[in-house]
Amino acid sequence: MSEDENIRHTEKMKRIKAARDKMIAGMTEEKGLILVHTGPGKGKSSSGFGMIMRCIAHGMPCAVVQFIKGTWVTGEAKMLRERFADECRFFVSGEGFTWETQDRERDIAAAQRGWEIAKEQILDPENRFVLLDEINIALRYDYLDIDEVVSFLLEHKPPMTHVCLTGRNAKPELIEAADLVTEMTAVKHPFRDGIKAQKGVEF
Repeated sequence: MSEDENIRHTEKMKRIKAARDKMIAGMTEEKGLILVHTGPGKGKSSSGFGMIMRCIAHGMPCAVVQFIKGTWVTGEAKMLRERFADECRFFVSGEGFTWETQDRERDIAAAQRGWEIAKEQILDPENRFVLLDEINIALRYDYLDIDEVVSFLLEHKPPMTHVCLTGRNAKPELIEAADLVTEMTAVKHPFRDGIKAQKGVEF
């Protein structure tokens, strides 16, 4: 890079920094967020559990309520239960993926149990962050009432409690209610090449 190019780059970065600093200075409000991670790509739950680890690092008590994939032994469940049980409560309400249980009534009952636990954890004043992992799947199949879930989050969630809801096919009502929505896009996946789920990557 020539000296002139470096000078132009420096001036450009100064302008960008000034604009960013001004924008950030105007952001003074704090609130507990409703976050939604959805889409067909990998990383929805992984991102949610990443935020759980951030909360633990910041000394923020948190909880996980895991829907649907209850029988699957995951690294995050093992780690949180064995090493961070005091910092993060971990609940499982599902009995496995819907194509494995093949029993709608049992799936509905499990989802309803999970939702009751979720409401308790969200209302608990000690918790600062609650992850509702794969709840979007339960909502997609109408195991839970979307209007009830959205109404509870908007009307009863404590003002400074963050709640993250993960899973494909988030319903429009939930997306509308959320403060932050991220859609994971599937570009390429090893499943297509016949490669099974890998420990440490998938679970």
